[in-house]
Amino acid sequence: MTKVAIMLGGNLPGTREAMGEAIKSFAANGLMITAQSSVYASEAVDCVPGTPDFLDMAISGNWQKSAAELLHLGQAIERAAGRPAQHSSRESRILDCDIILFGDMQINTAELTIPHPRARQRRFVMEPLAEIIPDWVFPGTGGKLVGELYREL
Repeated sequence: MTKVAIMLGGNLPGTREAMGEAIKSFAANGLMITAQSSVYASEAVDCVPGTPDFLDMAISGNWQKSAAELLHLGQAIERAAGRPAQHSSRESRILDCDIILFGDMQINTAELTIPHPRARQRRFVMEPLAEIIPDWVFPGTGGKLVGELYREL
């Protein structure tokens, strides 16, 4: 089993419901969820001007398959919520499922980068993570904890 942390977010009508359905889908497909954060509202970052605010939350759990399989599950959950398979990260969306942490692994392939490359610089990621997994070591930081990185923002 690998400890994982996933961010869920979106900024279109129905996002909160889509996040709830995503949690159910992750659980039904093998993610043993151990915690979920509150839902946080935040301004859009790196999006086209005028993009509505986002809702974001984190879930953590245990996963017994590969990171690629978790990525593909997240993508299928996004599509089931109505997000097109081809989409710009700068545009509004009903649901986004991002793997932030996959155990203590650092993965860098054409398909997947873990830890998520901008997670440590984004309050909307680190705040929900710090709520549920403050004592997890964030890989690639020399042993810094999630809660510590959040306080540094």
